[in-house]
Amino acid sequence: LLIAVIGAQDPNFFRYQNVLAIGTAITVFGLLAIVQTLVILLGALDISVGSVTGLCSVVSAMVFTATSSSALGILSAVIVGMVCGLVNGTIIVYGRVNPVIATLATLAAFKGLAQLISGGRSQGYTGSDPVFTTLGRGTFAGVPVLIYVFVIVAVIVALILKYSDIGRNIYAIGGNDTAARLAGVNINRYIIGVYLAVGAIGGLAGVLLTSRTGSGQPVSGSEGLELEAITAAALGGAALQGGKGTIVGTVLAVILLGVLTNGLTVLGVNPFWQNVAQGTLLVAAVV
Repeated sequence: LLIAVIGAQDPNFFRYQNVLAIGTAITVFGLLAIVQTLVILLGALDISVGSVTGLCSVVSAMVFTATSSSALGILSAVIVGMVCGLVNGTIIVYGRVNPVIATLATLAAFKGLAQLISGGRSQGYTGSDPVFTTLGRGTFAGVPVLIYVFVIVAVIVALILKYSDIGRNIYAIGGNDTAARLAGVNINRYIIGVYLAVGAIGGLAGVLLTSRTGSGQPVSGSEGLELEAITAAALGGAALQGGKGTIVGTVLAVILLGVLTNGLTVLGVNPFWQNVAQGTLLVAAVV
């Protein structure tokens, strides 16, 4: 319905290049929405994913600049992301801190750390490196590599949730953690494991952000990603109390938000209205 309404206003919306632009634009926050869905299925939340992405973006660029190795830059970003996830999981499990409060605290901490090591400025230049350039602006069979990365991650996570014991246990913990514990599920291990996965994908999102912009971004490009990820997961049907939601629903919601943002831009609507439109859409869908 949204596509039909926007397309009726401006036929250029249906152009192939514009469709690819939508796919490219949703990749980074789409990856975070996928792993945010995992956290919500557990009955938790991760508000720090945007800050983790910014920190990992800076790390990938700075390590690449220091070593001239794209592999080390990418690997270091993923490792730093996993460390951030481990910190979140440890605080929640062993500090017995509510996930919202814990990740609200680390949101500020990780953002501050990114600004400290970067001086608050963009770092490095990856635009001449073939690996970063391929990730950020490369295509295969006419489709951007960014979209392939998003689709591959979405398919892997969806298959794990649907066909593995890990997925069934994640749903079980979110549905009734007491029953899951009595059934022998190690809840603490799953909480830490999911937050590790969130950190790893946050690191990957940081690498893609660096690839798209050509430099490490401590805040610009990553600020607000956590809200977009939570919005997409909730809009896709993930219940915030846990135990209910699908990756397919989240991916459809990510596409919907991408279409909405792009459509408002194509129609020349004031960009400040985009956040209002996203919020209104979320409330309407939940109601």
